[in-house]
Amino acid sequence: MKPALAFRKQRYPKSWDDIPNGKLILNTLNGVLKDWCPKFFGYHLLKIGALSGEVDCSDSPIKHQVTIGKKGDNINVLSDIDDLPCLEHSVDVCLLSHVLEFTGDPHHVVREANRVLIPNGYLVITGYNPFSLAGLNKLIPYRRQESPWRERFFSSMRVKDWLHLMGYEILLDDHKLYSSLGSSVSQGRLSGYWGRFASKFLPQLGSIYIIVAKKRMLPLTPIKPKWKLRPKFSPVKVTGMNNNQHKIKAKIKLTQDD
Repeated sequence: MKPALAFRKQRYPKSWDDIPNGKLILNTLNGVLKDWCPKFFGYHLLKIGALSGEVDCSDSPIKHQVTIGKKGDNINVLSDIDDLPCLEHSVDVCLLSHVLEFTGDPHHVVREANRVLIPNGYLVITGYNPFSLAGLNKLIPYRRQESPWRERFFSSMRVKDWLHLMGYEILLDDHKLYSSLGSSVSQGRLSGYWGRFASKFLPQLGSIYIIVAKKRMLPLTPIKPKWKLRPKFSPVKVTGMNNNQHKIKAKIKLTQDD
């Protein structure tokens, strides 16, 4: 398995318009997350990256929603996404939408999101599926030099392994858009026979994945034993006291004889 580190400069897009069929992907993500946003309670929702900032989370009860990134029109806080300017355990929901593909160290980005997320908070990660028709674009020479095909894709299974190691519970692992996404694609074409067949019999071959995970932290409560071994009682014999008692008895006997 190749390491997740990327040893070249990444080109993070400023908006969904910068990647092929970006608006189609965005509309698909909004449709899936529409059922989950009402479940996201708390005070702060953090969107990491410019693409995450365009995802619609208006159905969430969380009113304070902030987008952090280095570039983009909808950025609220300018910062590196692998060094978030947030306190530990201060955010209720973190959204990483198509971020891992465009970062040099995706492991560190996920760890940073985990650091700022509160216990029982939600982490949402979306990305390209390398084992799909979209992943096959990397085999085409003229597309291999274009964004996003020039970047590194991570499967949902690998991302879930990272989350399991950090103690997350996976609530959703969904795949959508059974298309190469290389040329212009309409929603009507994807809802045809191939789309229905693939979604029913080949669900893991969707070109994009959506993961919703919940951060679990179990308290370390010391367990006291219900029983204890009682020490066995054994009286201590003092030699000096016994000798004195014998002497006293002998003296008393001699006095009586006299």
